[in-house]
Amino acid sequence: MKPAERLSNVTEYYFSRKLREVARMNAEGKDIISLAIGSPDMPPSEATIATLCEVARRHDTHGYQPTAGTPELRRAMARYYERTYGIALNPDCEVLPLIGSKEGILHVTLAFVNPGETVLVPNPGYPTYTSLSKLLGANVETYDLLDNGQPDFEELRSRDLSQVRLMWTNYPHMPTGAPARRETYDRLVELARSNDFVIANDNPYSRILANKEHPSLSILSSPRAKECCVEMNSLSKSHNMSGWRVGMCVGNEQFISWILKVKSNIDSGTFRGIQLAAAAALENADEWHHEYNYEVYARRRRLAEQIMRTLGCTYNEEQVGMFLWGRIPEHYHDAEELTERLLHEARVFITPGFIFGENGRRNIRISLCANEEKLQTALKRIEGIARAIEH
Repeated sequence: MKPAERLSNVTEYYFSRKLREVARMNAEGKDIISLAIGSPDMPPSEATIATLCEVARRHDTHGYQPTAGTPELRRAMARYYERTYGIALNPDCEVLPLIGSKEGILHVTLAFVNPGETVLVPNPGYPTYTSLSKLLGANVETYDLLDNGQPDFEELRSRDLSQVRLMWTNYPHMPTGAPARRETYDRLVELARSNDFVIANDNPYSRILANKEHPSLSILSSPRAKECCVEMNSLSKSHNMSGWRVGMCVGNEQFISWILKVKSNIDSGTFRGIQLAAAAALENADEWHHEYNYEVYARRRRLAEQIMRTLGCTYNEEQVGMFLWGRIPEHYHDAEELTERLLHEARVFITPGFIFGENGRRNIRISLCANEEKLQTALKRIEGIARAIEH
């Protein structure tokens, strides 16, 4: 037997492979500190957990649920968008709950892109935009980001975009931390409308380190955005629920109906307890978000900056989101040379930027999903070998 030919177009996900190595090292007693993955280490709100427990104890809540999500969850998602981004959504037809936004990348691509048609993905950018597009037979074209992490619109306008069906965007951007900007969203909508393709904006980081200068934004706030955009959001980062697998896709009624047609043929809906608990999470008070999405990450960010400086890396101080992105010193061949030495000599696992595309080859990414004690320990370990790894 041979595997399907589509598997020749992708490789195993970097973290899937690398985490096995880290697990082996930990089994050998090496105590690796992981600053690699964006999986929050803090719990959801008490109301979220209490709701899950209450619903799980009931005898009438364990059957199949609607693929389109419970009315309670859709209404909570619509209220969240109104409260957070000032966007009015019809919960009956403009909101679709997802089993995590990664699932949504598959559904959106299936709904809008035929085999052989073109998908635009950012470089650097989330690897799944590329890998799923290739698995589905789409033609992937990358687009570069400027030094500020925003798209190079002049370069995009110089291209032949007639075969483009879908463009992936992601702000606050992962991995560069570039903040969302209203001007960028307005220009993206204009680009999509003038070239007749769909923008899919991936927006899971908008609450992390948001402030007055860089507030939480949605692309749907741009004029006429609903005509050409869908947006995915997630409770994984902003509500400390990455393992719960709850996300959402929002957009106009027609687009959502197409995505639902795909989704209904793939899954059977999330457990009711998780859906109602997610609805409770979406009602978290602003004070909860300020503590968990700003104060905690701000303290961790300062330690991550110290690590970057110790390694001789440079970084943009305006970054927001769950990571810190830095450029390595010139004497390294590439980022993986540095991250491998950190893993094996300092026992600290940091992500090399090449996994996000060729334009990340000279960058590293530090996750803020480790408590301050672990970050302090990682900093001390790196300080202990910093002079050695410079040579």
